[in-house]
Amino acid sequence: MPDGIELPGHHSHEDHPLVAPVSITMSILAVLIAGATLLSHRAHTEELLLQSQATDQWAYYQAKNSRYHLMQNTADLMEIMNPPDKEKAGAKLKKYESEIARYDSDKEDISEKAKELEKDRDLVSRRANRYDGGEAFLEIGLVICSITMLTKRKGFWFAGMLLGAGGVALAATGLLLR
Repeated sequence: MPDGIELPGHHSHEDHPLVAPVSITMSILAVLIAGATLLSHRAHTEELLLQSQATDQWAYYQAKNSRYHLMQNTADLMEIMNPPDKEKAGAKLKKYESEIARYDSDKEDISEKAKELEKDRDLVSRRANRYDGGEAFLEIGLVICSITMLTKRKGFWFAGMLLGAGGVALAATGLLLR
């Protein structure tokens, strides 16, 4: 018993020699799209995490900077005041001055760490953009290959494979960025 109605002059897709190779090409492109998408999603997640960490570092820097200025203002006030116990005030002033030096040093370390996180974030962002671009080329290549199934023209198949290869190359450059 036949599976379907065969119209006169109409041939099934299985009769054409391009069906199998184009189908295999489309399957390979689909797998490559999944890989590029996975790399892209992970890179974007890492980018967001690094941005959050950098933001936290800058908030920490601001807190240290506020404490630094508070201590500096307190030390300045102590220097111009005429305290009754000059020895006790001098000891407090030395304590505040050491705190000022510590906060100043901490700020530099925190600032450097925040800048490093931002540098890492920027690198991951560039990688994610490469993965996204590769994914787009692979998807366009897949669609162009599928047109081959409708038109039975090899040119679409070759164009789809060329776009897919470009997508793989673009995504691969994301892995090479340092």
